[in-house]
Amino acid sequence: MLAKAVSGGVPGPESKFWPADAGLIFEPKWDGFRCIVFRDGDEVILGSRNEKPLTRYFPEMIDPLRAFLPDRCVIDGELIVATEQAEDGAALELKLDFQALQQRIHPAESRVNMLAEKTPAAFIAFDALAIGDDDLRNEPFSVRRARLEEALVAIEPPIYLTPTTTDHATAEHWFTVFEGAGLDGLIAKAGNDPYVENKRTQLKVKHVRSADAVVAGYRWHKDGNGVGSLLLGLHDGDGNLHHVGVAASFTAKRRTELVDELAPLTEDAIETHPWRSWVEAEAHAKAEGKMPGAPNRWSGQKDHSWVPLRIERVAEVKYGSTLNGRFREVTKMLNWRPDKTPEQCTFEQLDEPEPISLDIVLNAASGA
Repeated sequence: MLAKAVSGGVPGPESKFWPADAGLIFEPKWDGFRCIVFRDGDEVILGSRNEKPLTRYFPEMIDPLRAFLPDRCVIDGELIVATEQAEDGAALELKLDFQALQQRIHPAESRVNMLAEKTPAAFIAFDALAIGDDDLRNEPFSVRRARLEEALVAIEPPIYLTPTTTDHATAEHWFTVFEGAGLDGLIAKAGNDPYVENKRTQLKVKHVRSADAVVAGYRWHKDGNGVGSLLLGLHDGDGNLHHVGVAASFTAKRRTELVDELAPLTEDAIETHPWRSWVEAEAHAKAEGKMPGAPNRWSGQKDHSWVPLRIERVAEVKYGSTLNGRFREVTKMLNWRPDKTPEQCTFEQLDEPEPISLDIVLNAASGA
């Protein structure tokens, strides 16, 4: 079951996307791997949303799922990894760590087992498709949720039941506060809806922000026609320019226009470019995906070559969140900012949530 994005902001009762009389049930939006758990006695299978097997990557989850899930069931949820993190000298807080979760998908069994011990996962349950002999997919979500709560009444970590609320004020509070633990928004489900597979009948809202970033280069589109993505940079306190992500999703017409717009900036760009050493193959081999031209295991043999630009242009981009000093997702370019200088594009402008412990989210009261 899928969700479609809405741009109505936080779920105040006056929002057209979140009508107070729609019977909506709100949940936190977890930043993890969507996972369907199938259990039949001792057999436990973890599957991704696109039906790829996940079981071998999370061996530490099998025994807890056997211990706390019904003997026969199909449960929809999310696999997460949480680690203690601190930013700018703040106290350590337990927070979702998507990068650590990504590292769990590894071909070597020895590394998988090592990471299962070092960064163990947890499972957040939020829907029940079947329990025992009962196929619940045609039941309304309010009934499925009640059956899920009944089935998981005795769970213990690392198995959790996601909090829910029907109160708009509580949902608004969650939207604002829970981001500090690494969550990225809210999901809203109609209480009367059945489980409709591969249909975007649920709603989701994510945090959206903008920032001014240096445009330091670009990659050609995969079809060879026009600009596929812009390479973005931000300056640290010492004036060093760091690669923080890309802006993409341009129309075919705009991709071609960008080639012409950026052409004057390519002349002699590499001579003084702060990333000039990154075009060297030796640098790529050492970079492990941290440079704009470097390969990594997530993209396989994808071409990462790039065209350097003189550090003169600034673009305003829309982003959702950051992770380890980079934009968490591909950003969207909003417009050029000729009124801004590259030196003004610093990390200080990024809007970061107040950190909170993930325990606050996991222990949030349900059914408010």
